[in-house]
Amino acid sequence: MARPLDDITVVSLEHAIAAPFCTRQLADLGARVIKVERPGSGDFARDYDHRTKGLASHFVWVNRSKESLTLDLKQPAALATLKELVATADVLVQNLAPGAAARMGLGYEELSRRHPRLVVCDISGYGNDGPYRDKKAYDLLIQSEAGFLSVTGTPQEPCKAGNSIADIAAGMYAYSGVLSALMQRHKTGKGSHVDVSMLEALGEWMGFPLYYAYEGQPAPTRSGASHATIYPYGPFQAGDGKTVMLGLQNEREWKAFCAEVLLLPALATDARFSSNARRHENRDALRDLIVQAFAPLSAQQVIERLDQAQIANARVNAMADVWAHPQLQARERFRSVGSPAGPINALLPPAANSSFDYRMDPIPAIGEHSEAILRALGHGDAEIAALRAAGAI
Repeated sequence: MARPLDDITVVSLEHAIAAPFCTRQLADLGARVIKVERPGSGDFARDYDHRTKGLASHFVWVNRSKESLTLDLKQPAALATLKELVATADVLVQNLAPGAAARMGLGYEELSRRHPRLVVCDISGYGNDGPYRDKKAYDLLIQSEAGFLSVTGTPQEPCKAGNSIADIAAGMYAYSGVLSALMQRHKTGKGSHVDVSMLEALGEWMGFPLYYAYEGQPAPTRSGASHATIYPYGPFQAGDGKTVMLGLQNEREWKAFCAEVLLLPALATDARFSSNARRHENRDALRDLIVQAFAPLSAQQVIERLDQAQIANARVNAMADVWAHPQLQARERFRSVGSPAGPINALLPPAANSSFDYRMDPIPAIGEHSEAILRALGHGDAEIAALRAAGAI
């Protein structure tokens, strides 16, 4: 079946996570994504680790279904080739160092004069202007600047997220921004500029704590894996030493929790716990009562009571548990994709669509498609050999 972006070509000057995550999702929808990499070493994320059959875990995650073209953009012949390629593209995505694309003649203003239908997406730490424009930005640094660390961790110590959430946020907004620009082009016939800042992307995700602390009010406190303002909502240990995650959202659920899970129906009207605000104020006392009630029970027995009472709950899964998750298996959410190291399992994109199947093609080797791309641009054997001899590809 035809995919939404089957007729779209994306050229990406990308490394690490934010831009590759954006373009992989465009590839999922059928776009032809040409990933431009350094000759020899390629995207530096290829060497973050060697945990996935000898390949880097980050790289495997965000680079399937792409073509790899190696170009040394410091060489005029390679840069000229890139500009030839951009002339054939619908979208250019880049997350190079601040100002690098513009210095090569690949800024939006210059490109739009020559290619008015081109969509250009710039992904950076802080955006294309402002006092922080030229600051280097990595995921952890943006988690810090956006205030995420101030509300994440324990009361004693802030903690970063265990995944690259600032990169992921920026990649998601770049992805939706490119799709919006393509829809706009369909209406107007003109391309546009998408300027995505990691700080602004993660800042959007910080909406709840920002408004909770509105006009100088105290911010949410760091509370480990528990919710900062709703209680009980978080991890509780059962008698077998395993942890159950549970969450209550309203007073109906609180009454059911007391009667059917704790078997302490009178607790529902205890003045200390008669509203979420009071439960939050007296969370230590309430926690002790919950742990005492769970002490004779296994985690599975606690979960069965919670399910019976229709109280939201979850197991605290490790990575091996997620690979084997019965819900993901039942919904057949894993597919095998090719790679330089052989077949690798991958999760299907999360938005299942009844009208098409997502593209799940191989993860490319460095420069795997260079010759084919150059030939399609009209370069002959002698020219390709000269580029290779000069180290330009």
